[in-house]
Amino acid sequence: MGLADAGGEAITPQGLDSLRAELHELETTARQEMAARIKVAREMGDLKENAEYHMAKDAQALLETKIGRLRRHLADALVVDVDRDGDTFAFGRTAEVLDEDGGTLHRWTVVGPTEADPAQGRLSGESPVGRALLGRSAGETVEVPTPRGPRSYRIERLLP
Repeated sequence: MGLADAGGEAITPQGLDSLRAELHELETTARQEMAARIKVAREMGDLKENAEYHMAKDAQALLETKIGRLRRHLADALVVDVDRDGDTFAFGRTAEVLDEDGGTLHRWTVVGPTEADPAQGRLSGESPVGRALLGRSAGETVEVPTPRGPRSYRIERLLP
Protein backbone atom coordinates (compact mmCIF):
# COMPACT_ATOMS: atom_id res chain seq x y z
CA MET A 1 0.00 0.00 0.00
CA GLY A 2 1.41 3.41 -0.98
CA LEU A 3 1.13 6.60 1.01
CA ALA A 4 -1.77 7.83 -1.10
CA ASP A 5 -3.67 4.58 -0.45
CA ALA A 6 -3.75 5.14 3.31
CA GLY A 7 -7.02 7.11 3.21
CA GLY A 8 -5.70 10.63 3.68
CA GLU A 9 -2.82 12.82 2.69
CA ALA A 10 0.33 11.64 4.46
CA ILE A 11 2.10 14.26 6.51
CA THR A 12 4.82 14.27 9.16
CA PRO A 13 4.05 15.59 12.66
CA GLN A 14 6.28 18.61 11.89
CA GLY A 15 4.40 19.21 8.65
CA LEU A 16 1.09 19.15 10.52
CA ASP A 17 2.41 21.71 13.03
CA SER A 18 3.60 23.90 10.16
CA LEU A 19 0.19 23.76 8.43
CA ARG A 20 -1.57 24.64 11.67
CA ALA A 21 0.75 27.60 12.26
CA GLU A 22 0.26 28.86 8.71
CA LEU A 23 -3.52 28.56 9.00
CA HIS A 24 -3.50 30.40 12.33
CA GLU A 25 -1.40 33.21 10.82
CA LEU A 26 -3.76 33.57 7.86
CA GLU A 27 -6.93 33.44 9.98
CA THR A 28 -5.67 36.06 12.42
CA THR A 29 -2.96 38.47 11.29
CA ALA A 30 -3.52 38.19 7.53
CA ARG A 31 -7.29 38.64 7.86
CA GLN A 32 -6.82 41.67 10.13
CA GLU A 33 -4.38 43.22 7.70
CA MET A 34 -6.77 42.55 4.82
CA ALA A 35 -9.68 44.15 6.68
CA ALA A 36 -7.55 47.26 7.33
CA ARG A 37 -6.53 47.40 3.67
CA ILE A 38 -10.17 47.19 2.53
CA LYS A 39 -11.18 49.86 5.03
CA VAL A 40 -8.52 52.27 3.75
CA ALA A 41 -9.48 51.54 0.13
CA ARG A 42 -13.18 52.02 0.89
CA GLU A 43 -12.42 55.49 2.26
CA MET A 44 -10.86 56.50 -1.07
CA GLY A 45 -14.20 57.27 -2.65
CA ASP A 46 -16.72 55.83 -5.08
CA LEU A 47 -16.46 52.03 -4.91
CA LYS A 48 -17.51 51.53 -8.54
CA GLU A 49 -14.35 53.16 -9.86
CA ASN A 50 -12.03 52.51 -6.92
CA ALA A 51 -9.29 50.22 -8.30
CA GLU A 52 -7.59 49.92 -4.90
CA TYR A 53 -10.82 48.65 -3.34
CA HIS A 54 -11.34 46.07 -6.11
CA MET A 55 -7.74 44.87 -5.83
CA ALA A 56 -8.13 44.54 -2.06
CA LYS A 57 -11.35 42.54 -2.49
CA ASP A 58 -9.63 40.26 -5.01
CA ALA A 59 -6.74 39.76 -2.59
CA GLN A 60 -9.26 38.96 0.15
CA ALA A 61 -10.87 36.30 -2.06
CA LEU A 62 -7.44 34.74 -2.68
CA LEU A 63 -6.72 34.76 1.05
CA GLU A 64 -10.01 33.02 1.83
CA THR A 65 -9.34 30.45 -0.91
CA LYS A 66 -5.94 29.70 0.63
CA ILE A 67 -7.50 29.38 4.10
CA GLY A 68 -10.09 26.96 2.73
CA ARG A 69 -7.41 24.89 1.01
CA LEU A 70 -5.34 24.69 4.21
CA ARG A 71 -8.40 23.66 6.22
CA ARG A 72 -9.05 20.84 3.72
CA HIS A 73 -5.41 19.73 3.92
CA LEU A 74 -5.68 19.60 7.71
CA ALA A 75 -8.97 17.71 7.59
CA ASP A 76 -7.52 15.16 5.16
CA ALA A 77 -4.12 14.88 6.86
CA LEU A 78 -2.95 11.46 7.93
CA VAL A 79 -0.08 11.90 10.37
CA VAL A 80 2.50 9.20 9.78
CA ASP A 81 4.85 8.30 12.60
CA VAL A 82 8.48 8.52 11.59
CA ASP A 83 10.57 5.35 11.98
CA ARG A 84 14.11 6.64 12.38
CA ASP A 85 15.57 3.32 13.51
CA GLY A 86 14.56 1.03 10.65
CA ASP A 87 16.84 -0.32 7.97
CA THR A 88 14.94 1.23 5.06
CA PHE A 89 14.26 4.67 3.65
CA ALA A 90 10.81 5.37 5.10
CA PHE A 91 8.37 8.26 5.27
CA GLY A 92 9.81 11.06 7.41
CA ARG A 93 13.28 9.56 7.27
CA THR A 94 16.33 11.35 5.88
CA ALA A 95 18.97 9.76 3.69
CA GLU A 96 21.93 10.73 1.59
CA VAL A 97 21.15 9.71 -1.97
CA LEU A 98 23.63 9.77 -4.84
CA ASP A 99 22.40 10.70 -8.31
CA GLU A 100 24.68 8.25 -10.10
CA ASP A 101 24.12 9.90 -13.47
CA GLY A 102 24.97 13.43 -12.36
CA GLY A 103 27.27 12.62 -9.45
CA THR A 104 25.28 14.84 -7.07
CA LEU A 105 24.81 13.75 -3.47
CA HIS A 106 21.39 14.78 -2.15
CA ARG A 107 20.17 14.85 1.44
CA TRP A 108 16.46 14.05 1.14
CA THR A 109 13.69 13.55 3.66
CA VAL A 110 10.59 11.79 2.35
CA VAL A 111 7.48 13.83 3.23
CA GLY A 112 3.88 14.32 2.11
CA PRO A 113 3.05 16.36 -1.00
CA THR A 114 2.04 19.49 0.95
CA GLU A 115 5.42 19.50 2.71
CA ALA A 116 7.51 18.77 -0.40
CA ASP A 117 10.20 21.27 -1.30
CA PRO A 118 13.05 19.64 -3.24
CA ALA A 119 15.21 22.77 -2.93
CA GLN A 120 15.03 22.31 0.85
CA GLY A 121 15.64 18.55 0.66
CA ARG A 122 12.00 17.56 1.26
CA LEU A 123 11.00 15.01 -1.38
CA SER A 124 7.37 13.98 -1.84
CA GLY A 125 6.76 10.30 -1.18
CA GLU A 126 4.27 10.46 -4.04
CA SER A 127 6.84 11.70 -6.58
CA PRO A 128 8.40 9.13 -8.93
CA VAL A 129 11.78 9.39 -7.16
CA GLY A 130 10.18 9.27 -3.71
CA ARG A 131 8.09 6.21 -4.58
CA ALA A 132 11.13 4.44 -6.01
CA LEU A 133 13.29 5.09 -2.94
CA LEU A 134 10.73 4.25 -0.25
CA GLY A 135 11.41 0.91 1.41
CA ARG A 136 14.95 0.66 0.03
CA SER A 137 18.06 0.06 2.13
CA ALA A 138 21.44 1.77 2.18
CA GLY A 139 23.51 0.57 -0.78
CA GLU A 140 20.50 -0.11 -3.01
CA THR A 141 20.22 1.52 -6.41
CA VAL A 142 16.94 2.33 -8.13
CA GLU A 143 16.28 3.41 -11.68
CA VAL A 144 13.61 6.06 -12.10
CA PRO A 145 12.05 6.93 -15.47
CA THR A 146 12.11 10.67 -16.12
CA PRO A 147 11.14 12.81 -19.13
CA ARG A 148 14.85 12.99 -20.05
CA GLY A 149 15.35 9.26 -19.72
CA PRO A 150 16.01 6.91 -16.80
CA ARG A 151 18.08 8.12 -13.83
CA SER A 152 19.84 5.97 -11.26
CA TYR A 153 19.87 6.83 -7.56
CA ARG A 154 21.78 4.98 -4.84
CA ILE A 155 21.01 5.33 -1.15
CA GLU A 156 24.39 6.02 0.39
CA ARG A 157 23.30 6.06 4.02
CA LEU A 158 20.23 6.44 6.19
CA LEU A 159 20.33 9.18 8.79
CA PRO A 160 18.62 9.05 12.21
